[in-house]
Amino acid sequence: MRPLILVFVCLVIVGCKKDDDTNDNCNFLSDFGINRTISLSLPQYSQLAFSTNSVYIANEGNAGIYVTNVGGNFRAYDAADPNHVPDVCSIMTLEGTIVTCGCQDANKYNLLTGFADGAQLPCALKEYRVSVNGSDLTITN
Repeated sequence: MRPLILVFVCLVIVGCKKDDDTNDNCNFLSDFGINRTISLSLPQYSQLAFSTNSVYIANEGNAGIYVTNVGGNFRAYDAADPNHVPDVCSIMTLEGTIVTCGCQDANKYNLLTGFADGAQLPCALKEYRVSVNGSDLTITN
């Protein structure tokens, strides 16, 4: 019986491999602990009551957080470009549902999906969890 268990364990170990979908270059951003609750009843967050609207929350994550209403659900992304080493130019600015980094390549990302807008880029935006409790949103990682 023991040789059978040993063979099974060896097969499991050999069968496990690194996830091919991960990109080793997508590790520029730090994993800061995020636990922020915002109230949609406050004026600075009231625009999140409408679909496709976004707000910026400073002093969270690597460069702040963008929170977007995606048709009644909410998504939150780090405001730093995941395809750059953190720098002043890698902080993204908002225009509609698109955020753009200030670096020379001007990478663009869609806040509705988290993926690059236009050009194919190796890394998507760093996403945080959003929990809804009444009129409060809690953003965590």
